[in-house]
Amino acid sequence: MRTIALSALGAALCAALAIPAAAQSPTPTPITLDQAMSHPDWLGTPVETAWWSWDGKQVYYKQKRTGSPLRDTFQAAARAGLPPRKVADSELAGLDSASVQYNRDHSRALMLRNGDLFERDLKSGALTQISKGATPAPVQAQYSADGRSVQYRVGHDWFSWSRAERLVSPVALPRTAKDPAAAPEADSMRDMQLRLIATLKRQKDDKEAQRERGDAERAADATRGPQPIYLGDKAVIDATSLSPDGRYLVIATSPKGDKGRIGKMPRYVTESGYEEVDDERTRVGRDMPKAQTLKLVDLQTRAVRDIALDALPGIATDPLAAMREAQKLPAQKGNRAVRLDDESDNGISWTDNGARVAVMLRAVDNKDRWIAAIDLPAASLKPLHRISDTAWVNGSYNEFGWLPDNATLWFLSEESGYSHLYTLGADGKQRALTQGNWEATRVTWSSDGATAFVLCNRKTPGEYEVCSVNAKDASVREVTALEGGVEQYTVSPDQRKLLVHYSSAYVPAQIATVAVSGGDTAKLTDTRTPDYKARNWVQPELVAVPSTHGAGPIWSKLYRPARLEAGKKYPIVMFVHGAGYLQNTTKRFPVYFREQMFHNLLVEKGYIVLDMDYRASKGYGRDWRTAIYRQMGHPELDDYVDGLNWMVANHQGDAASVGIYGGSYGGFMTFMALLREPGKFKSGAALRPVTDWTTYNHEYTANILNTPELDPEAYKVSSPIEYADKLQGNLLIAHGMVDDNVFYQDSVRMAQRFIELKKDNWELASYPLERHAYTQPESWYDQYRRIYQLFERTLKK
Repeated sequence: MRTIALSALGAALCAALAIPAAAQSPTPTPITLDQAMSHPDWLGTPVETAWWSWDGKQVYYKQKRTGSPLRDTFQAAARAGLPPRKVADSELAGLDSASVQYNRDHSRALMLRNGDLFERDLKSGALTQISKGATPAPVQAQYSADGRSVQYRVGHDWFSWSRAERLVSPVALPRTAKDPAAAPEADSMRDMQLRLIATLKRQKDDKEAQRERGDAERAADATRGPQPIYLGDKAVIDATSLSPDGRYLVIATSPKGDKGRIGKMPRYVTESGYEEVDDERTRVGRDMPKAQTLKLVDLQTRAVRDIALDALPGIATDPLAAMREAQKLPAQKGNRAVRLDDESDNGISWTDNGARVAVMLRAVDNKDRWIAAIDLPAASLKPLHRISDTAWVNGSYNEFGWLPDNATLWFLSEESGYSHLYTLGADGKQRALTQGNWEATRVTWSSDGATAFVLCNRKTPGEYEVCSVNAKDASVREVTALEGGVEQYTVSPDQRKLLVHYSSAYVPAQIATVAVSGGDTAKLTDTRTPDYKARNWVQPELVAVPSTHGAGPIWSKLYRPARLEAGKKYPIVMFVHGAGYLQNTTKRFPVYFREQMFHNLLVEKGYIVLDMDYRASKGYGRDWRTAIYRQMGHPELDDYVDGLNWMVANHQGDAASVGIYGGSYGGFMTFMALLREPGKFKSGAALRPVTDWTTYNHEYTANILNTPELDPEAYKVSSPIEYADKLQGNLLIAHGMVDDNVFYQDSVRMAQRFIELKKDNWELASYPLERHAYTQPESWYDQYRRIYQLFERTLKK
């Protein structure tokens, strides 16, 4: 894959001189639509989960069987050129897993495997099973402050396993119920009954005496477990976290309540032969996230105290007050609703010694994120960091924790405009360890806290490597230099190597090891089939399309013949990736690998294709992400118009023959293109599209458009159904009828609008057994056959 950053003038000059913009490569092997849309096993099944052996000498990984949903475990070859070894079922009991938690001196490690918890002695290799068959499975496993025991959670209950005694003991048992020992509420009828009926009074006294005696015995007997901690019956527990010293428990609760009206999804093709209906999610604004209450439990005294949020800066100021007033809605009363950030491993982080704890909190209105320490003796918050955004705070880059010194906090923040790594010392001084117009993500610290490893895209937005960051001088260097890009990585037990998942344009995820200090890369797998490897493909060029809106270059993938015929104009197809906040213009293997093969077919058939990371896409910083705030489908469409014009000016594109297609957010954007720029886009295929944002979920939509009640205009200008009367071109709508993400109803409602408006040249293809992500090759083929025929019929002259 070649990366090109061309100015409009430079690219035009190349075209005028007939200099090929594409790199010379072997003639692409023709691909049929049937093969491109067939089951992807023909490519070779990729490496899935991979992990180090306990001593770092071996690498294991999971791989799907060809033609089967079953997975096998393999041991990677020790040297290049040797085949991997399939691990026998009889060996599985002795293996490690990818889910590992080390103790402070890296002499022991906890791992979760098949829902059971184990400890590995990293000196002897001895493996000890801690839990077996617990339901639900143990989670949040951690070492105690003294390292002698292991703490973990099952449900909301916390347990401790003593290594010396090989004994599991309950530590904290929170319950959302009334305390049976608590005095009953005042009740004149009850008082009268106890006064008049001696037997009732005697029975009551006997029960209280038995309970008091039981409490006294429990307190005097160290072999007994603790009593439950009662939190009342008006709340539900959302999260809990135990201090490593076993002294405190932090609990987040929210009030019980109606979840709002849920969606109903009918299924017409069923095993029973009858129609069946599934309950699905609520719509945006119909089930607002409920404000959480933080509680601190002292497990020694059993005291439960609420932690006030008043200390959080800006907590009492409503950033949406003007909108609320404009819609004649009641003003905010008191503090804004706040919840733990559930994207950051439940939003609670303790130091290893249990002396300090920090929480990451997020405003329900999405405008603020706070990190605060809890003063344990006072049960109060001490604010440490705040990031605010007039659009919305990014929910993706929220990793945080403590360094091994038990005093320094580290966290990711987008405050500079890009996600970067920061530390906050005990002296209150904040330091940026990374900076620049690139993103630092997926942080892993060395055991001594001297080095952080991060995924980085310093060279160009689409080139991802692993970088090491020196915590002392904030120097950054690329550790990896893999063709394509790194998807994820794991540090070896001795912290001398990285196990990386990497991929490239036509190479699905494989694994390799790289020395942390630098040096050669050892590629451990190549799971591609001989047929797939033998093919030559159209190599996508990473191009920087100039923006006419001052937004910076629009990084895109260009698919075109190596040489363009002089004087010929080529029909243009533009692809729109889904999710909105997703990055598709990278050197890695794309999520849209079928679409990439389809683009090969289109190039073979005489088209040129552009796949753009429009504004809203991931990997380009805060301003790119939030450009769509309150106006979804507007900046993105401007970017596609820029891309269209660039293709016409630089790659002999035919401005009169432009098609566009995509799924989910891409389907939404296809509608916006055909309905808002009908003179520029002649045809489009909207796959599983959002047509009305008021019908989508709250978590995604409210970030960008607030809520329909609060910001109706944002929903109106952002929803394709409001522009249905503007349809002029040729349109295919395709949707799975059991889509539990974007409901099939979105496409049906739009179809009804077109019927009422007497629109022509559109069709709706329905897939009775497909959800949002299609799984059946026949459905993939049928859908893309329709797309191909649409473009052939309407874009070719």
